[in-house]
Amino acid sequence: MAETRNTEPVLSVRDLVTEINGRPVVDGVSFDVKPAEVVALVGESGSGKSITAFSIMGLLPAAARATAGQVEFGGRNLLGLTESAMRAVRGESMSMIFQEPISSLNPLMKVGAQVAESLIVHGKASPEEAGKAAIDMLRQVGIPEPEERAKQLPAELSGGMCQRVMIASALISKPKLLIADEPTTALDVTIQAQILSLMKDLRGQGNTAILLITHDMGVVADIADRVCVMYGGRIVETGEVHEIFARPSHPYTRLLLGTIPKLTGDRKRELRSIEGTVPDVNEWPDGCRFRTRCPLAEDDCAHLPPVTAIGGQDSHWAACWHLDRVETMA
Repeated sequence: MAETRNTEPVLSVRDLVTEINGRPVVDGVSFDVKPAEVVALVGESGSGKSITAFSIMGLLPAAARATAGQVEFGGRNLLGLTESAMRAVRGESMSMIFQEPISSLNPLMKVGAQVAESLIVHGKASPEEAGKAAIDMLRQVGIPEPEERAKQLPAELSGGMCQRVMIASALISKPKLLIADEPTTALDVTIQAQILSLMKDLRGQGNTAILLITHDMGVVADIADRVCVMYGGRIVETGEVHEIFARPSHPYTRLLLGTIPKLTGDRKRELRSIEGTVPDVNEWPDGCRFRTRCPLAEDDCAHLPPVTAIGGQDSHWAACWHLDRVETMA
């Protein structure tokens, strides 16, 4: 009898609203992440991707707080948990790879001890067992001479090695959910390939669900199963990765994909860019928040756009008044 894979979401986010100083920076965001699935949250800097992740992890800065919605994980709404209860979740069944490893690692604590910490804190291993497990995990993430590296401080390692230390710390407890916030930023292509391969192995062997936060559409094409495109604190399009790349249906998604360098075609053609910048949260327009930069914008875009299934598929939808004109864009 064939094995039936559990399709119930590991993480279910519904209508999440997160405010900073009373202004919503994440505004009604909803998505699921299933076991062994990689969901990519993409968009330019300032779109609300990282704040969404920090809201899920309960690691918001002092001026920010989640004011509405639900974040269901392990049968509980994480938004209703106390800080002590969240600490029991973080590092055990939910882990995060932060964007800046140098600033996220403790500069006064040896690398091996930092990787082993979650096993000790959550009572999964004795200090001696955790130390051995940390060395093994450092080896798995491709760090040479892990016994020696484990005795070093973060400042003694390269940026690429520190990134892999962060990954080792996140993976050692074999979490049900891994949130990876720009895990390959500023890394050379060789190390980037190693990290992506490791993440593929993790979801394949350990059934771990991954929420990948990135602006790198090349990484998305390589590893993601589904894509949620964010702009102005909202998800404007979502779909299977092949649907998003084959038929980008929101103007922002189409322009975002147009910025990817091509290996074929006219090499003298200038790289495309999206005109303008993501507006500050205090300057978000009413209605569609992309309308101030959108080449298809008209008066009706000042009103909240409808959410429409693309091609009649529930798995692919976009929020735009002018979906019928998107394919006419260059």
